[in-house]
Amino acid sequence: MTDLYDAAAALPRLLRAEHRPHPARSLPRPAAVRWTASTGHLHQARPDPQARPDLLDVVRGTLRVAPPAAVAAYHTAAQLHGFGVVPVRAVHVAVPSGTPVPQRRGVTAHESKLPFGELTEVCGLPCLPAPRTAVDLARTLPRPDALAVLDAALRSGAVTAETLGAELLRHDRLRGIRQARELAAIASPLAECRQETHLRLVLHDGRLPAPTPRLGVSDEWGVERHRTDLGYQRQRVGIEYDGIAHLDRRGSRLDPRRHDWLTRQGWTIRYVSDDDLYRRPDLLVAAIRATLTRRSWWRPRRYTEAPHAAAG
Repeated sequence: MTDLYDAAAALPRLLRAEHRPHPARSLPRPAAVRWTASTGHLHQARPDPQARPDLLDVVRGTLRVAPPAAVAAYHTAAQLHGFGVVPVRAVHVAVPSGTPVPQRRGVTAHESKLPFGELTEVCGLPCLPAPRTAVDLARTLPRPDALAVLDAALRSGAVTAETLGAELLRHDRLRGIRQARELAAIASPLAECRQETHLRLVLHDGRLPAPTPRLGVSDEWGVERHRTDLGYQRQRVGIEYDGIAHLDRRGSRLDPRRHDWLTRQGWTIRYVSDDDLYRRPDLLVAAIRATLTRRSWWRPRRYTEAPHAAAG
């Protein structure tokens, strides 16, 4: 599982490249994944006994021992659709209402109150459609993870604002629908990782104005030079998440040259650590509010930066 949305979106493409699609329940038994009832684990019949089954192997094996109507759903369907950004170990399946729910270790089964409707196939595996999956998770996950799923689903292109809105109507009066509607209204395809999404939600819950994700900052010639994770254009305040996810992706954001350039353009940049985000959110909100209040009275000065000297 990954915190980075683009990496999650790439997973279905990798799976399609590595596996030839074939129906989940029509695999010849020698090539199928076996379920060992004594241990509750899935095992792939491979020439190499040390090889571990990948996601498709595990889901295929799970569907072979599940009721015939079972389909991949919730976290597992999100992985297959390209927005599986919430850590999970179990395989999640859904069965129609009234169908006996399978009880197996490593499998989480959900009895669906809504008809499945038209299913989607990923590498031959039957899945609930991406909009249905996104709303199911948005209704049932904790708010930070629910918003991360919606952001990642929009960024991946698996859902759009229109398909998400239509699916929310289908889920009317189901448990958690109010949360799903609230979060869908602030979901954005511009966020790049879970921590950036969580940061935006902290500011939303702190009743601060909505920042713009991935806000570009241009020089005096109109050329975009940098982007801030979150930004307020009018006040020229940028907010940067500077935690582990960014260290893995592109190094620390505390680049002195970048920071100095933004400062010369009249920007104030606030850097947010994991401790700020997850242990001191109230102090974080207070600090950002104070910065915005102070900068609301700010008027930009004209900074001049000489064009690059011609070579020679």
